[in-house]
Amino acid sequence: MDERVFFAAAPSYSQSAVDDAVEGLFRQLPAAVLLAPGKKVLLKPNLLSGTAPEKAVTTHPAVVAAVIRAAKRRGVAAADITVADSPGGPHASGLVKAAWKASGIAAVCAEEGVQLYTGTASGEAPKAEGAKRRFTLLEPVLAADVIIDLPKCKTHMMTGLSAATKNLFGCIPGLQKAEWHMRCPKKEDFGDMLIDLLLTVKPSFALLDGIVGHEGNGPSGGSPRPLGFLAAAEDMLSMDLALCRMLGLAPESVPYLAAAQKRGLCPAAFDPALAAGETALFAPVENFRLPDSWRKMNFSDSAPRAVRWAVPAVEKWVAPRPKIAPARCIGCGRCAEICPQHTIELKNKKAHIKPKDCIRCFCCHEVCPVQAIDTKRFFLFKKL
Repeated sequence: MDERVFFAAAPSYSQSAVDDAVEGLFRQLPAAVLLAPGKKVLLKPNLLSGTAPEKAVTTHPAVVAAVIRAAKRRGVAAADITVADSPGGPHASGLVKAAWKASGIAAVCAEEGVQLYTGTASGEAPKAEGAKRRFTLLEPVLAADVIIDLPKCKTHMMTGLSAATKNLFGCIPGLQKAEWHMRCPKKEDFGDMLIDLLLTVKPSFALLDGIVGHEGNGPSGGSPRPLGFLAAAEDMLSMDLALCRMLGLAPESVPYLAAAQKRGLCPAAFDPALAAGETALFAPVENFRLPDSWRKMNFSDSAPRAVRWAVPAVEKWVAPRPKIAPARCIGCGRCAEICPQHTIELKNKKAHIKPKDCIRCFCCHEVCPVQAIDTKRFFLFKKL
């Protein structure tokens, strides 16, 4: 597999500028030859929730439009292009339609005449070679000949990074994602599961929206950060390793990259020689804000040998966890619906979390429409 990551400048979401940048990337990316007449092509953007494009939570509609147009130029019929994702929360058709509309992607699909998947059908995918788990996936994922992963460059409260690999989690329908959080409550297990999902979905290539990224308490509670680039790669892990180097994340701290390294599927770090295209864009992003939850508190190496047996319990209690801000909570109940452990309940029209059962997946934080879920940190570490 080609491990190069191609970069292109895109200072704004001007449609003509994005079209030119995407076309330039497709001309360089060897995997783009897979786009041909008769091929059924799936575009998998990041549709976390029904959020306006300027919030930088979802893949921007201008990027989706540019990729659709690039596929058409290579002979793919509009009728053979499908845009699909499963946002957080219950996978009901009405909710999915509303999310697509709010993101601006529904209007793009209508204008370009391509299929926008708002259904709920799914099926079990065959177990992939090298995978430990099997998955139920959205029907269009199973039917596609070519899958183009369209992630957003974002932080993530649980995994640190939400990019090419993590974006594939949306191929799993609705609340089955919450079920996987329950089955894999530890970050390490969840990361290992995402690698199995990557092996199962096998996207053809990724094109990442980094024109305006999302920093801080992502994937939805942070803030937009202009970055001015698009990136494309055949290897999802290579793309995510490159982003780690740019954003200041240690790859081994990102659960799915650590899992991939253990399996021998990716190196410990991105090789700068693999950056291609406009390589000046492959540079550290100054003062990029990571999530408040992203404080590594590993006492194993520094704790006295005699008490190291207690380290796992200590880390469990001091690790950051979600906390409801009652003044901002509107009592919509979306956090309670998605919580895999059912630790959230509504009392007097306000959400309440039972801390002892919380697995710190931060699913509640992802779907809260008013950012009413903060990060609670152990008092000794609040000023670190």
